[in-house]
Amino acid sequence: QVPLVESGGGLVQAGGSLRLSCAASGRSFSTATMGWFRQAPGKEREFVARINWSGGTNYADSVKGRFTLSRDNAKNTVDLQMNSLKPEDTAVYYCNRVGGTTPLGSWGQGTQVTVSS
Repeated sequence: QVPLVESGGGLVQAGGSLRLSCAASGRSFSTATMGWFRQAPGKEREFVARINWSGGTNYADSVKGRFTLSRDNAKNTVDLQMNSLKPEDTAVYYCNRVGGTTPLGSWGQGTQVTVSS
């Protein structure tokens, strides 16, 4: 297990930006594919993006071109830069170790992102 702590959420106007960070502990982080997910009120949790150990990324169509993932294996962090935010991006955002787009570990507390119109 790689304990995870998400941070960086907040309230932003449509068109604005936020940078989320996921901090992990454990020696397995550097080889893990890490993903971000989000859950909007009344909806199922959905995949947002993932990044493999070497920095290769995949994004959900809904965020492609607006969100960018990066990781720092020395610091055990994965960051999600979110630009051109839309009200429909409002959700609690979570990170997790993934296999494909399937979450593999326990969920952290998440970080709330609210985009006002």
